[in-house]
Amino acid sequence: MAPATAETAAVAVAAAGRVKTALGVAACERDAEKLELIEELTKGFDAVQEKMLAAILARNNGAEYLRRHGMEGRTDRDAFKARVPVVTYEDLRPEIERIANGDRSNIISSHPITEFLTSSGTSAGERKLMPTVEDELDRRQMLYSLLIPVINLYVPGLDKGKGLYFLFIKSETKTPGGLPARPVLTSYYKSDQFKHRPYEPYLVYTSPTAAILCTDSFQSMYSQMLCGLLARTEVLRVGAVFASGLLRAIRFLQLHWKELARDIEMGTLSAKIVEPSIRDAVAEVLKPDPELAAFVAAECAKDDWEGIITRMWPNTKYLDVIVTGAMAQYIPTLKFYSGGLPMACTMYASSECYFGLNLRPMCDPSEVTYTIMPNMGYFELMPHDPEAPPLSRDDPPPRLVDLADAEVGKEYELVITTYAGLCRYRVGDILHVAGFHNAAPEFRFVRRKNVLLSIDSDKTDEAELQAAVERAARLLEPYGATIVEYTSEADATTIPGHYVVYWELMLKDRRDGLWPEAAVFEKCCLEMEEALNSVYRQGRNGDAIGPLEIRVVRGGTFEEVMDYAISRGASINQYKAPRCVSFGPIIELLNSRVLSKHFSPACPKYGPYKK
Repeated sequence: MAPATAETAAVAVAAAGRVKTALGVAACERDAEKLELIEELTKGFDAVQEKMLAAILARNNGAEYLRRHGMEGRTDRDAFKARVPVVTYEDLRPEIERIANGDRSNIISSHPITEFLTSSGTSAGERKLMPTVEDELDRRQMLYSLLIPVINLYVPGLDKGKGLYFLFIKSETKTPGGLPARPVLTSYYKSDQFKHRPYEPYLVYTSPTAAILCTDSFQSMYSQMLCGLLARTEVLRVGAVFASGLLRAIRFLQLHWKELARDIEMGTLSAKIVEPSIRDAVAEVLKPDPELAAFVAAECAKDDWEGIITRMWPNTKYLDVIVTGAMAQYIPTLKFYSGGLPMACTMYASSECYFGLNLRPMCDPSEVTYTIMPNMGYFELMPHDPEAPPLSRDDPPPRLVDLADAEVGKEYELVITTYAGLCRYRVGDILHVAGFHNAAPEFRFVRRKNVLLSIDSDKTDEAELQAAVERAARLLEPYGATIVEYTSEADATTIPGHYVVYWELMLKDRRDGLWPEAAVFEKCCLEMEEALNSVYRQGRNGDAIGPLEIRVVRGGTFEEVMDYAISRGASINQYKAPRCVSFGPIIELLNSRVLSKHFSPACPKYGPYKK
């Protein structure tokens, strides 16, 4: 299915007398107001940014952190840039720990820190605590309110159906000082803004709120899937936060379709669902439907699951999932299960701050860009040269530039200042400037700034590893095999050490597919090495790095890894399979599921001019 454009959608709605805006034909007057706000903010981008910084500094004027850096009574940008240092989480750790331990003085913010938002478990290997203040939710809600008006430009009629979204929370913890510490989406779903949201025809979910708010992942997923099946003809979009979350839902359907079909046939909910609020919510929609039950059973009993999303939910217009960055590797699998539906990446956000929107959400995933909204925080850019050696802690940081001065084609690391008290904080995201919308830069998300693998002087990051896996995966295509999931480790138990890459595979056609021979996997090892950087290849041609190894694991292994991470406190919403593992129990789990091991048969080509 070809992605929609604003022009084709406009043809569908123009006859109805919709409102024209600079971004396209709005679905209604309210949408037009939101779209005009986007235009107003992006046209006056730098002026809005300067006002945002002044407002943040004025509000936090009494904070200890700003006083320490000579900003008491100052709100001007020049003084801020000259006096306030650029920092990482490690630099702020003492202040964060004081707040977490119960110090209620104005340490980084003049307004009380109301909770901590925990970063993804795979961000730099630790769960960071990001401070937030009560009214930050209002700013984030404002950005959410812009999503549907933009989507409506490309996909008309979403108010005529429902969205099947697999959304989850996790049990929150408390810091020693008593503040909640939880993922950003858990915070949002448990807020009054979400729980008591007014009726909005464009945001009707099949999942009951009680199911979303259940901390038991099985009960939550089961009831959300059941309600989605009951409303199969009403569903117009299917989604999850990350692509991996949607694939987890498909896997759940593969494992539990018999019980789901039985519930639909009998009109009774499984005894495994014990949460009273869920049982009450599901009872409102669950009635005996033998015809639907037979359909679900017939479709799921087939060996072929290609296009299962559109078979189960035939009116689905697009998938709403994040498929940028590390999630890009799931695109082929999502295409397989969805029959090639468009994938909409709508928003760029993190635990630290919400940043912006994709103003062309139905574009190809490889073309996704995010337009930063200048009223979400104050943003700066640190120039990033992927070829330059990393700076030491003693080196002065490069001069930061304002977003309005970003140069198209260059890469930068994002630096933020927020109402919650983060000042010139390095988020760690590397962004590529693709262009501008009015005066607002449009960014492609490149990667997290972190090194995954290193044996000697080599340093392999997430983007390099993913590119190498994708290159090797092409050798599997003649066999109908695809890589469902992967991770890696730097194995230092051998001399010399070497890279180990774990692959879980899926055969597209289980009946005719042929499992690749050992020689094919050996070629995949060498193909990956050929794709890695010159420092790695130089090390391989010497005695610094051993041959790359691929370990093929049995189906379902990465589901077990995810279950283990969730059992240790990871958020099901924010979980991303780690691209590198070093935690002993995870490595033991992976190694216990290995079906075969394969090594690179030769050294990759290396020359001083091969980069």
